Amino acid sequence: MIYEQIRHDEEVLALLEKGNANLGVLGYTDHSPAHTALVADRAAYILKTLGFPEHDQDLAKIAGFMHDIGNAVNRKHHAEWGALLARDILNKYDLPLADKITIISAIGHHDESTGGAMDPVSAALILADKSDVRRNRVRTQEKAKFDIHDRVNYAVTGHSLKVSAEEMKISLNLQVDENICTMYEYFDIFLGRMMMCRSAAEMLGAKFRLTVNGGKVL
Repeated sequence: MIYEQIRHDEEVLALLEKGNANLGVLGYTDHSPAHTALVADRAAYILKTLGFPEHDQDLAKIAGFMHDIGNAVNRKHHAEWGALLARDILNKYDLPLADKITIISAIGHHDESTGGAMDPVSAALILADKSDVRRNRVRTQEKAKFDIHDRVNYAVTGHSLKVSAEEMKISLNLQVDENICTMYEYFDIFLGRMMMCRSAAEMLGAKFRLTVNGGKVL
């Protein structure tokens, strides 16, 4: 399976390692292969549960694992840089041209500042990436050094993403410690991402629901 080859590709891993190191210097949360592997699996799970073809699931896994390689070039426009890097890497593999373009497009459209869901593969990638909000993505455990991104992620004490084919609904359920992060701070950081998730769910013919501390928010 090409995904397994991509997951162990020396160039992909080196780019992810450098990108994650760059983001560490800039104060961002973890963007290591642990994050991208989770995104890959989650993107495939979303499509599988909603009944999309296995072919789309495979493309979403590849795009999910590669989606952050552009951080090795620069955080700004990292999605577009990642798409360009992915084009050259994917040329090493026996993939149809249309599949390569679908993967490249999904990577290039996954950031909320410039992107959006264009097809089922890009929609699944967006939902998988933006729903990865968790405490162990915070690099430092010294709360005095937390910025707002650290506080927001550290405040999430529990999270789950549930997909219902019967209801055609994708639900992100979060438990947030409001002693660490206020709801205002949470939405200051994540509102744009959650709205992006809603549009991505609509691309898949589903509804997106966000629940925080048991209450429906979106």
